[in-house]
This record gives sequence, C-alpha cells and structure tokens, in this order.
Amino acid sequence: MAIVLVLVLLVVGSVAFHLFSPWWWTPIASNWSYIDNTIVITFWITGLVFTLVVLFMAYCVFRFRYHPGKRAAYQPENKRLEWWLAGGTALGVAAMLAPGLVVWKQFVTVPADASMVEVVGQQWQWSFRLPGVDGRLGRADTRTVTADNPLGVNRNDPASLDDIVIQGGELHLPLGKPVELLLRSIDVLHDFYVPEFRAKMDMIPGTVTYYWLTPTRTGTFEVLCAELCGVGHPQMRGTVIVDDEAAYRTWLQQQPTFSQSLALAQKQPAK
Repeated sequence: MAIVLVLVLLVVGSVAFHLFSPWWWTPIASNWSYIDNTIVITFWITGLVFTLVVLFMAYCVFRFRYHPGKRAAYQPENKRLEWWLAGGTALGVAAMLAPGLVVWKQFVTVPADASMVEVVGQQWQWSFRLPGVDGRLGRADTRTVTADNPLGVNRNDPASLDDIVIQGGELHLPLGKPVELLLRSIDVLHDFYVPEFRAKMDMIPGTVTYYWLTPTRTGTFEVLCAELCGVGHPQMRGTVIVDDEAAYRTWLQQQPTFSQSLALAQKQPAK
C-alpha cells in the first residue's frame, strides 16, 4: 500500500506542480505564440500518458499484490494488446510531431519584407552585422578574420563597406517589423537564444543557419547561448533591445560602418 500511495502522490504532485508553478513560462515578446501552443500540446499528450501509466502501475501493484497461495498466470504474448499499444503510441507521437512540423515550416519561411541581421557567435561573445544603406550584407569568411576585422568581413566586396558592425554590444530591433536572423559561428557550436522570443537555432561553423521573428513589444531582453561551447559558456550573454521606430532610427544612425571601423583601427597605434 505504501508503494501505491507513493505512485498516486507522484501523479498528483507532478500535475499540481505543472498547473500552479509557471516554472517554464516567460512573457512572450515575438510572433511565435505558435511555439507556445506546440509546447502546450506536447505537455498535454505526455502528461496524459505519464498519468495513465503511473496510475496503471499503482493499480497493478494493488490489484495483484501478494496473497498466500496465489500464483501468477504465465502469458508470454498478447497480439491484441501489442496492436493497441503500438497503435496508441504511433498516434501519440504523430500528434506531437505534426504541430511542430507545421510551425517549423513557418519558422524558416522568411517574409519577403523582412530586414536582415547577421548574428556572429565567438567564444565567448556575441557580435552583430546589419546591412547599410544599400540594404545588402557583404560577403564574409572565417578565414579572413584578423585583429581589426574580427568577423571576417570581405574588405573587397563593395556591399561590405557600408555594413554596420556591432562587436560585443547591444543589438537593437524595430518593433513590429519582421527580421531575418542569419546565424554564423567562427569557432565552435553556439546557439542564439532569446527566451522571450521563443526562438533559437544552432550556429554551425562553416555554414549559415537562419530563422525569422517579429518583435511584438518594446523592452530589453537577454541573449543566451543554448549550446555548450566551452568553459566560458555561462558568461556568453548579450542584449537585444526592441525600440519603437524613432528610437531605432536614432540608434542606427549612431553606429559606425565597416569602412569607418577599419579606418579607426588603422589610426590606432600598434601595441
């Protein structure tokens, strides 16, 4: 009876903890409420299965508890039960996967009017690059990274010269405007994650990954690295500030271009 009571209390406590303690919830600040809905669906399905399985275990422990002289019945297989278990499991997995696949298609289908921001991960800091007045990002290559060009931006690409490079600082985004995030790492695996945006993606050396979002409220949000990337991983943090249109334009006009940053670096005396 003690084991039965423990199993029942495990179910009641787990359900109560989930319902009355919002341990995994943060106020959303982007258009990706679809991801919240997908998580909720997953919790309902897995929670129901967890509850039924544990309560069934409690029932079996109570119903088939030991009695003197009672012997167990040997039943090596049950085709009907196997079909029910296999079919139910398949339906449950499909019910969890289907919403995720729909949301994933939306996640990587970038709107035509989205602006671009390149996010560069490096042990253990974040850097950002925005297109200049031409609206295009210049080419970049990890092999061309130098002390005065830490992102490896191609100096000979005319589209690079007016790019805005923000190294180790704050990224500002305009409110209510879709933005495509191009994710690039110049050393090891990283993952760009803003919990309030409900959006994250691995950054893989040698390739560019991407997703898009639309910020839905102004504020300051912390950037985390969600992929273990070395001893400084816990300190790899940054800031995203969502501004209204006027504040965003003011901030953008204050940022130096790539060509201006190179000219400033060449004027500084060598150490």
